[in-house]
Amino acid sequence: MNRLTIYDTTLRDGAQREGISFSVSDKLKIAQRLDAFGIDYVEGGWPGSNPKDMEFFRKVRQLELKKTRITAFSSTRRPGISVRDDLNIQALLSAETGTVTVFGKSWDFHVTEALGTSLAENLAMIADTVSFLKEKQREVIFDAEHFFDGYRQNPEYALATVLAAEKAGADLIVLCDTNGGVMPLTLQEVIRAVQEQVKVPLGIHAHDDAGMAVANSIIAAGMGISQIQGTVNGYGERCGNANLCTIIPNLQLKLNIPVVQPQQLEELTALSRFVAELANLGSQDQQPYTGANAFAHKGGIHVDAVLKHAHTYEHIEPELVGNKRRVLVSELSGKSNVLYKARENNLDLTKETPETREVLETLKELEYQGYQFEGAEASFELLIWKAFKTHQRLFELQGFRTIVEKRGENGNIVSEATVKLKIGDREYLTAGEGNGPVHALDQALRKALEQVFPELKDIRLVDYKVRVLDGKDGTGAKVRVLIETRNEKKKKSWGTVGVSYNVIEASWLALVDSLEYGLMCMNREKMKELRRAVSKFRMEG
Repeated sequence: MNRLTIYDTTLRDGAQREGISFSVSDKLKIAQRLDAFGIDYVEGGWPGSNPKDMEFFRKVRQLELKKTRITAFSSTRRPGISVRDDLNIQALLSAETGTVTVFGKSWDFHVTEALGTSLAENLAMIADTVSFLKEKQREVIFDAEHFFDGYRQNPEYALATVLAAEKAGADLIVLCDTNGGVMPLTLQEVIRAVQEQVKVPLGIHAHDDAGMAVANSIIAAGMGISQIQGTVNGYGERCGNANLCTIIPNLQLKLNIPVVQPQQLEELTALSRFVAELANLGSQDQQPYTGANAFAHKGGIHVDAVLKHAHTYEHIEPELVGNKRRVLVSELSGKSNVLYKARENNLDLTKETPETREVLETLKELEYQGYQFEGAEASFELLIWKAFKTHQRLFELQGFRTIVEKRGENGNIVSEATVKLKIGDREYLTAGEGNGPVHALDQALRKALEQVFPELKDIRLVDYKVRVLDGKDGTGAKVRVLIETRNEKKKKSWGTVGVSYNVIEASWLALVDSLEYGLMCMNREKMKELRRAVSKFRMEG
């Protein structure tokens, strides 16, 4: 059995997802990251389709990739012309990649209706293109587009297309579920039929329109398929492609099929989030293995069991894929949730400690008022620090004011805020302008704090959400504000929450928590570094 290879098409097929538009720089960075992770093939794009992909292929040659083979993608020659005269094939060769992937139609319906040519001409297009590229000393991967749909409608012709590619010298033939609708049992039957006829190694390219892309890819691997194609985070057109962030750990940890080195697998979560950031898409919290909620526990009974033995409610150790265990706090929490959070903060706590009951009662009272800490763990940690007198109050609010003004029917809206604080023995009065009252308040608060805490410049607000808690009260309803903040230097994000009948006050509460938490974490890290330095000095002395 040949070693199973992984073929990533995030830069082409993944980029067809709505909302994704990778720059050349983005694509180069992702290619390097995929190489470091240990991906065998990275499809860089379709060089005949746009100037951006041609620029990528020019620049990627300058990268010193250790393992990954960059692949250029194209269609077979067009009907009725010589392969040597086809501009797409010329562009494919100009990409100068050692491996090329060409797709051809394997569904007779597509040949006659989409291409508008004959079934015989389509077979000639496949054979001519593959043989020509082999003459040019390329490794050739043939993608049999719409293969499973084609096989269902006309199995003889679908097989004829892949046999034509095999006879022409294709190194690998990939069976594509382009419409993403094939069921696993059908997939098995079709693969068995192809394996009886085709001797060249086979691959699988699955889409997720029926939610089966990962399952179909795993089944194919179990049947001896030599290559799995997919994308990071399952990005792709419509419902997406097979998700490599789920497939790879399933292969490696569940089926004992080696794909990457264990230390590379530990970078999976970081890879997933890196690509999501460059795609300018939020992380998929519910995603298996790499999602923020993949190892999150909420129910008190669950947390109590996890504290005793993690395997009670976890199918693998989170660290194997670079993720981490999270314990959520809510009205469903028990003492075990509080204990777990305390341990994360190095606080000596037991179920019998009075502060445990105090934190739990405070938590439930706040949630009754409308607070929710599942997306605001930083606010909950501050709650624990306050209960155990480890909270450092950074400033004292003496007052703030916001003004929103609009002059005339077509005039611009102007938002201003002033903040008066006391930091230590000194008072600060600052003003700020913004796109809205909350932005202006943020600017005014930062102006004051950055005079004392210049490191605050590394902390920025990245998300802001307002939720009305009781719609029947209309504009007078209580609201909950969730803020996500990020320290760019530390690559760390955290959430905070505020609740009030006044949206400005709710925003202020969440904003203050976000800045306090960020600054306190940075100060705690500095203290740890100082202790380590002193300890090292003493040992060396």
